[in-house]
Amino acid sequence: MTGVILREALVVPAFLVAVALAAPARGQAPVARVPVVGGPCEGCEAVFQGLPAEPASFARIAPAEEAGNPLRIEGTVTWPDGTPAPGTIVYAYHTDAGGLYPPGETRHGALRAWAAADGDGWYGFDTIRPGGYPGTDIPRHVHLHVIEPGRCTYFIDDVVFRDDPRLTPRQLRAVEHGRGGSGAVAPHRDPGGTWVAKRDIPLGEGIRDYPPPPVRSGEDP
Repeated sequence: MTGVILREALVVPAFLVAVALAAPARGQAPVARVPVVGGPCEGCEAVFQGLPAEPASFARIAPAEEAGNPLRIEGTVTWPDGTPAPGTIVYAYHTDAGGLYPPGETRHGALRAWAAADGDGWYGFDTIRPGGYPGTDIPRHVHLHVIEPGRCTYFIDDVVFRDDPRLTPRQLRAVEHGRGGSGAVAPHRDPGGTWVAKRDIPLGEGIRDYPPPPVRSGEDP
């Protein structure tokens, strides 16, 4: 399990080294793979498959024509001291409205995307609300990983929805103070009928072996 919900069975060693490159867009520099931190990370190899060389701060996960209730996930990525962390890449994937992973180029299925935090640390995704796994009581969720370019990668707690009847009090408590901040969101509808959920990400929170943040301009080493 990753987050508090569910992850795949493949475990990637935490000592993964930068030995390969993601496929770059034409004319752009590739993004190098980085070490996995935070303990065993199931599926972390897939976050680099198809990774754009220069992800935008806002991306679409599910195509506009995908069946389901429209959902926007957005938030701010910050360093441990609370300052914005521009350039941090947030990777997200989830099921379709029926609770299944449509076939794609990786084990994560076709509904997946990356967004790089802008100068204010903001990122966002447009997609649909995922369905729950058929025949289970596992809450609906969106898987999230973080890639800190040149530093590390790790999974953080899944986005789960406070209005989901499958979400138990125990599960809610587990994600409220977990990896990468609280994964529990309270979605609301905007005037256009899209569900909007805020998922802020404090880098390194709850991540063991997290490397010291880089010294930024104007700071003492």
